[in-house]
Amino acid sequence: MKRLGILLPSSGTVQEVDFYRRVPAGVSVHSARMRLTRATVDDEARMLDAHTMPAAEDLATIRPDVVVFSCTSAGALRGREYDARLCGDIARVTGAPVVSTLGAVGEALRTAGARSVALVTPYPEVITQHVRASLEAEGFRVTVGAGLGLADSLDIAAVEPADIHRLAVEIFRQAPADAVCIACCTFRAYDARDEIQRELGVPVVTSNQAALTAALRHLRLAPAAV
Repeated sequence: MKRLGILLPSSGTVQEVDFYRRVPAGVSVHSARMRLTRATVDDEARMLDAHTMPAAEDLATIRPDVVVFSCTSAGALRGREYDARLCGDIARVTGAPVVSTLGAVGEALRTAGARSVALVTPYPEVITQHVRASLEAEGFRVTVGAGLGLADSLDIAAVEPADIHRLAVEIFRQAPADAVCIACCTFRAYDARDEIQRELGVPVVTSNQAALTAALRHLRLAPAAV
């Protein structure tokens, strides 16, 4: 049995469900929580500074085979170099390779051949702009970036996949791109992904889909179909 560890915000309710449903046989999912109640700059900075490494130390006790840092917006908050250093620190503590969700999103977009991206988030504008800046730093042209203005994690998780579908189509049609990126690990975008791709005819990358695919790649496995 391979152990997949997740470091997630304490208020996250979607990541574990997305992963549980899609890991193949022979992989178990285990999480440690970093205190966070709202997607704001101050709250996410506090999570990074005070709660991430203690949670990593807790996760290390299960001896994971791979770890996902499961917070797209916190990964974007201080830029790519900080995100890479943080994941390196988590790797040293846990003794396992670490997948940055933000990095996995960029990798998935490049694999899809995207040069331009329509960005969809549930976040307030300031957080959406941090994610946009991170994508642009990766070399993508972001044609449009917009969100729902939600900061409360449970409000984000309560948005139905059908509503995410409508939001993504609406935002994409404002400024079409090579691909759609739906950012946020506690947003039920993975469940909406296939229908959005069918309607728009372009690749759709979501935070949890990209992160899970990258984590399983370390184990030489692929997500199970659901």
